[in-house]
Amino acid sequence: MCEIKKKVSARKLILDYILISIGVFVYTCSWQAFVVPTGISGGGLVGFCTVLNYATGIPIPVFFGTINAALLTIGTIVLGRGFGFKTIFSIILSTIFFAILPKMEWIYNIGMSTIPADSPQAPLRYLVNPIIGGFACAAGIALIFKRNGSTGGTDILALIINKYRDISPGKVFMYADFCIVGSIMLLPDKHLSDVILGYIFTIAFSYMVDLILTGSEQSVQITIFSQKYSEVADNLMSEFRRGVTALDSMGWYSKQESKVLVVVARKQQLKDITQAVRRVDQKAFISVSPVSAVYGLGFAQLKGKAKKSSESRLKRLVKWMDS
Repeated sequence: MCEIKKKVSARKLILDYILISIGVFVYTCSWQAFVVPTGISGGGLVGFCTVLNYATGIPIPVFFGTINAALLTIGTIVLGRGFGFKTIFSIILSTIFFAILPKMEWIYNIGMSTIPADSPQAPLRYLVNPIIGGFACAAGIALIFKRNGSTGGTDILALIINKYRDISPGKVFMYADFCIVGSIMLLPDKHLSDVILGYIFTIAFSYMVDLILTGSEQSVQITIFSQKYSEVADNLMSEFRRGVTALDSMGWYSKQESKVLVVVARKQQLKDITQAVRRVDQKAFISVSPVSAVYGLGFAQLKGKAKKSSESRLKRLVKWMDS
């Protein structure tokens, strides 16, 4: 039994590193294909180190290595050793890809081929590339995140914050990158257009990261009006293992009392649930509402420590004074 668990664990670990490698390649390839040819600068730790380099003259690798080492140490302590090893692997592999890919002309040509140079719409390439690049880079980062890895920098910061606070990684990226990209205006030889394109890239990147990482966790609230509410509720509980709440109701036209069923479920279960209701009652009326967040058994758990009430703090103060 122990040997089987070790084999499963080894296979999972190998799969993690394979998928992380694919994610790193997609991320670095997208950056070299769509961002660099456009001549814009995105956010992240590299962008921050560039700003510091212009301001102080200290080489970028000094800032990059020091800050990444500090974040990596904190991330390992907070998120576990597995996170640290995978992140080190991702950082090393990213460095290798960033060194190799610029030498491959076909990578550069991918970004240039979005809109042909001889087309009247060629200038739009500078708008299209940041959007495509942001989406593609986010896909690579999300794949790395799903395997508990990171490419360092603000990625580590996002994962640490997300562990304790209900702030999505995409929002952390957006807040940090908005400040970093905006600070480029303080540097010489940079224009407002570079900042705007950098913001477009940042928005596309942040939106896609959230969509991929939290898309499968989106929930809906389903309200069911049916005369066969008892059969429907029993069927949903047995088939989908979801709690069903029955609320007292009365049809104002018929003046008949009945029950309204309320079910909270994952978005991908919506089709199956509605079909299950229809199998019991073809005349059932179903209303569906999107839910921004659901906490509790079977869904996300609240993060962070609950704040103690002022009453409990007052009791502790009185107890301390009495002592």
